[in-house]
This record gives sequence, structure tokens and C-alpha cells, in this order.
Amino acid sequence: MTAAFYEHLTQKIGENNINKLREIKVGIAGAGGLGSNCAANLVRVGFEKLKIIDFDVVEVTNLDRQFYFADQVGMYKVEALRQNLLRINPAVQIDIEIRKIDQSTAEILFTDCLIVAECLDNAESKSMLIAQLLPLNKFIVAVSGLGGYGMSDNIKVHPIKENLIMIGDLQSDIALRPALSPRVNIAAAKQADTILEYACRSI
Repeated sequence: MTAAFYEHLTQKIGENNINKLREIKVGIAGAGGLGSNCAANLVRVGFEKLKIIDFDVVEVTNLDRQFYFADQVGMYKVEALRQNLLRINPAVQIDIEIRKIDQSTAEILFTDCLIVAECLDNAESKSMLIAQLLPLNKFIVAVSGLGGYGMSDNIKVHPIKENLIMIGDLQSDIALRPALSPRVNIAAAKQADTILEYACRSI
């Protein structure tokens, strides 16, 4: 199955790109709506090395927008997500950490990752992670503004710095406009697509 999986992808994006994707390690900071769906998209396009960090467990209220299933309620998200990603591609190598990302751990947790997808829940945590990782010259793809429904064309890719891309409408706060599956998935897919483009064109 695995050989056929990569053969099929090779026909779409080329052998050189597939070889690069299989070697690049991507960090996923947070395994909620953004992180779980971004990770699934990355595995589906050929990334084989992921590091996923989150401290939370799957709850029933997560199932409306996150890449989990009813029988996984109560599991740690990183363990459930690894289980689901291996069902897509059994060859994927997934390092997991059950812990909260804070200012004292952010840098060391992602030391071995060339690319990091920022998928945290609140503005303070997002800003902290970016501030810690930006000087390390890692390629960071963050998200700001995905709440509510409708007007999904407003979720755009915003280059901020050479190694920092922001995805979202930059204004819809999920505290005021709740996170729902369609816009969460659009933002997560754009994160994965931006990472794919960077890996294929810039590395």
C-alpha cells in the first residue's frame, strides 16, 4: 500500500519533491481543529515526519470540527491523531509530546523541525510561539481569523516576513464568532498548502 501511495503522489508532484517531503520534519503546535486537520492534509500530500504537541484530550465538543471520532473521546489528542494519521499512511513517523507549549519550552520542543504550523487556541499563545521561533529562522505558518461562517474567501494567505506566513481574515475572533468546521478546515488546508509550496519551491 505504501509504495502505491507514494507512486501515485509522485505522478502528481514529481519524484524530487516527494523525496524532499519525506525527509522534512514539520512541527504541529496544537492538535485541535487547525492542528489535526493540517496534519491530515500534510500526510495526504506526502510528508512523512511530523512532531505533534498538545496536552488536551478529545471531547465530544471537539467532534464538530476536529479530525477525531466518537470512539476516541477521552484519549489524548496527540495519541488519537497519531492513530488516525497512521490509517492514512502507515509509513508516517510521528513524534508526540503530551505537554503544554509555553515560553520556556517552545524553542526546545521544535528544535528538530524545519517548519512549524502554529495551531494554538488563543492570541497570547500564538504570539508567544511566534516570538520564540522567529529568531531561529524556522518557516512558521500561523493562523489569525477563522471564526464564524460565510465569507470564506476572506481567509487568505498573508506573507508577514520571509519566514512567517499568516493565514486567515485577520479579524474574526473565535471568542465572538465560534469556530466551525468549514472555515477551520479552509484555514488548516491553506496552512498545509503553504507548507507544501514552501517545501517544494524553497528547499
